[in-house]
Amino acid sequence: FCVADFVGDLCKALASRIRGAVSSVTFDDFHKNSAKIIQVAVFGTDQETHRPKEEIKFVSNNLVVTSVDIRAVEPVDQRTRDSLQKSVTLAIEITTQSQEAAARREAERIEQEARGKLERQRIMDEAEAEKARRELLSLQAESSAVESTGQAKAEAIARAEAARIESEAAVQGARLRAEAQKIETESELERMNAARTADIRFAIENNNLEVEKAEKMAKIETDKFNQMVSALGKETIQAMASGPQDHQVKMLQSLGLKSTLITDGRTPINLLNTAGGLLGNLSQGSAPQ
Repeated sequence: FCVADFVGDLCKALASRIRGAVSSVTFDDFHKNSAKIIQVAVFGTDQETHRPKEEIKFVSNNLVVTSVDIRAVEPVDQRTRDSLQKSVTLAIEITTQSQEAAARREAERIEQEARGKLERQRIMDEAEAEKARRELLSLQAESSAVESTGQAKAEAIARAEAARIESEAAVQGARLRAEAQKIETESELERMNAARTADIRFAIENNNLEVEKAEKMAKIETDKFNQMVSALGKETIQAMASGPQDHQVKMLQSLGLKSTLITDGRTPINLLNTAGGLLGNLSQGSAPQ
């Protein structure tokens, strides 16, 4: 190494930093946070994270310190050391006494709570016992009253119970009769509706059958007439229709009559018009000759 006493220089530099950091804080603060104060003094603080750095490097000999172990903190001055020892002992005694006082207060509190619970339980038990005794006295009084009233009260209760049962039976019977009447009425109504529906269905089907029968009979008559007309022929039917008139014409021709007038005497005849008609016929008959 280029530095002869590099350990001494390291110790002096670190001691100087530690003394500067310790001188700026109070004794109580240093006593409580000595490890953190010494680490910050040795390594410094990162400006970005505001946390102690992980190492310190000496540029003169490239010596790097990565950790610092604090084995003990002792003042150099004997009086300061004694005062520190007394203050530490006093702090230990105060802490011990405060812990003992806190434990004693906690024990007293627990004891008071237990006594309170026990007293409250005793009061509740006494209240329950008093309540049970009062109920017992009430039952005894009721028993005495029942015994004093005797048979009369029992008979009255029995009669009242019998009357109640009888009335309930009557009400139940009336309800059952009403339900039976209702069921019977509904059954009769359903039967009448079913019979009416059946009658209507029968009438509709009967009418449909009658209509169908009439249609078939009309069709049969029509087919029969058409078949008769087809069988006789048009000329035969025409001859049958004009047969009486042709017979009369042939009979008059056989008698040699040119014209004739037949009446029953109840229908008036205009002879002038009739004569004019006859003369007109004669003149028309003689003109061609």
